[in-house]
Amino acid sequence: QAQLVESGGGLVQPGGSLKLSCAASGGTFSNYAMAWFRQAPGKEREFVAGISGSGRLRNYGNSVKGRFIISRDDAKNTVYLQMNNLNPDDTAVYYCASVRSPFISTVSNYDYWGQGTQVSVSS
Repeated sequence: QAQLVESGGGLVQPGGSLKLSCAASGGTFSNYAMAWFRQAPGKEREFVAGISGSGRLRNYGNSVKGRFIISRDDAKNTVYLQMNNLNPDDTAVYYCASVRSPFISTVSNYDYWGQGTQVSVSS
């Protein structure tokens, strides 16, 4: 894939919700597993959520299970991250990533990365 472009970040109050989008180009989207990672200042990059190429398998980091939902729309070449019940610990730059594999990896061995979108959770 030539590029991944994230959008949808912003400032939200604790308990609020945001929905991130990642638009992909340059490949057959359904052949790629997609994932979201995040990185806060001074922290290491953290796996947030991933979805298999088929869309049938989803995985989440422990800190976001039950709060975030990853989905994909192959017709739009887009992956989404619905984030609910946000708290200040969710503040980070969120990155979209892809790899030409049917399966999800929870480590940063992805081939393509977006530039990131800032999510800030604060009252």
